[in-house]
Amino acid sequence: MAPTTAPTNTVSSTSANPQALGGPSAGWPELPGAASTPFGATYWRSLHYFNFYRIFLASLLLLAHFLFAGNNPLGALVPHLFVLTGLLYLLLGVALIITTQSRWPRFEVQVSGQVFADIFLLTVLMYSSGGVVSGLGLLVLVTLAASSLIARGRLAMFHASVATIAVLLEETYLSYSPIASSNYLQAALLSTTYFAVAGLAYYLAKRLSVSEAIAQRQRVDLANLDTVNRLVIQDMQDGVIVVDGDNRIRQINSQAERLLGPLTGRRGEVTIDAYSVLLAVRIAEWRESGDISLIPLRSPDSHRSFRTRITPIGTKRALGAVIFLEDLSRLQAQAQQLKLAALGRLTANIAHEIRNPLSSIGHAAQLLQEDDAFDTTQKRLLEIINDNTFRLDRMVQDILQLNRKDRGQAETLQLAAYLTLFSQEFSHSEQLPPALFKIEVDTHCTIEFDRYHLHQVLWNVCRNASRYCQQQPNSIRLIAQQTPAENVIQLDIIDDGPGVANENQAQLFEPFFTTESTGTGLGLYIARQLAEANNATLDYIDNPQGGQFRLSAKGVMH
Repeated sequence: MAPTTAPTNTVSSTSANPQALGGPSAGWPELPGAASTPFGATYWRSLHYFNFYRIFLASLLLLAHFLFAGNNPLGALVPHLFVLTGLLYLLLGVALIITTQSRWPRFEVQVSGQVFADIFLLTVLMYSSGGVVSGLGLLVLVTLAASSLIARGRLAMFHASVATIAVLLEETYLSYSPIASSNYLQAALLSTTYFAVAGLAYYLAKRLSVSEAIAQRQRVDLANLDTVNRLVIQDMQDGVIVVDGDNRIRQINSQAERLLGPLTGRRGEVTIDAYSVLLAVRIAEWRESGDISLIPLRSPDSHRSFRTRITPIGTKRALGAVIFLEDLSRLQAQAQQLKLAALGRLTANIAHEIRNPLSSIGHAAQLLQEDDAFDTTQKRLLEIINDNTFRLDRMVQDILQLNRKDRGQAETLQLAAYLTLFSQEFSHSEQLPPALFKIEVDTHCTIEFDRYHLHQVLWNVCRNASRYCQQQPNSIRLIAQQTPAENVIQLDIIDDGPGVANENQAQLFEPFFTTESTGTGLGLYIARQLAEANNATLDYIDNPQGGQFRLSAKGVMH
């Protein structure tokens, strides 16, 4: 039942206000019964159910009168009046159901009118059955108690006064009847009972109103707290999944769906077994052993690595759990940023200082190579100096490029034309046959990307692909397509080589990591940094048929 006055919609009853966290206009829930009207649907529902009691009572009295005629006091004094009043009481109950459903007239008028009708008709039934001695006056107690509880104590004493006057008038009228005698003592005791019941019902109704007001305030606070929790969970960088004791998913945020794929079905109905087999196995092991070790997992859908951390809800693991999914790629990126932040400025300054003497060393070695006085061994030593000088120069250029990643300007690029020109330039520069590339691009694939940055990303990735592919026609495939779910263009660079070994995939994009003696280990790292500077991602896809890199960039709507 709704309280007399609904509490305002606040986040906390003591410390915060809704405007500080967004307020109702920002999506706070409007709870049922929290309106400003004093009488809600609960009041009318209670009044509606009491009308069924009237119908049942009238039917029972009439049935008892006809079945046990002569053996009970019902209608003993004036039988025809008892039957007529009982039928009228039955019809009144049916009519009041209609007025209650239509909610007209207003609630206070209906309550008082129905109580007065009950008192009048029950008093007439009591008179036709011989007065107070018939015991029908006790039925008025039910009406007084019910009306006080339904109307929250309003007019409880007034209704008791009306009932008392009706009983005393009935006994007074009965005293003038030649066929029955009045009993004022029982009438007085019954009237006293009316006031006692009305007072007790009034007290209970007030206590109930206070309890409901407190419960309503707590309900609003809990609803607002639930809204805040949902906002916090959705804004977390880690994936969060809440499961109950039956492994049904109760809550999941967008980051978890990015790692594991979208949730198909309604929350509370989909189980963790149907959503993710990896997590189902992990949580089953956790329920059995309580092991909370952070085991890295890899999603088969997004091909992203993550680490799970499971926290029980309550004191028992069987009640449910909160599963935290830590994106390892994000953690690795943060670790790399922390590691390189301290070295960034230092390496840039060192690179500038190294570049000039390095150029002098390389130039001097080239001049010495032109001298015919050196033998084969000496010339070989000069070649080693030249090769390592070239390698160091490339490393210096790569380091200097790290400081230029934020200087790009995004532009709209048609991938079909751009990839065609790129493959021709790359083949010519690297002295590769043009047939090495196969381009499969939808004509409507358009992305926003800095032209120079995209050139560097593709050049670094394709250089790796050309190094490990089988050097056959169509050994390197460039496939671009638009994802159906979002406005994202996926560009896959696939080669027919052996791919990257599983033990090296975790370090693939780390700086200075390389499996080649002549490599700098900065190519893929710089490619990913340039991709992120253009709000794109560069990932390695585990493909048993060869190496595959995927560049996901923002597309342009047509």
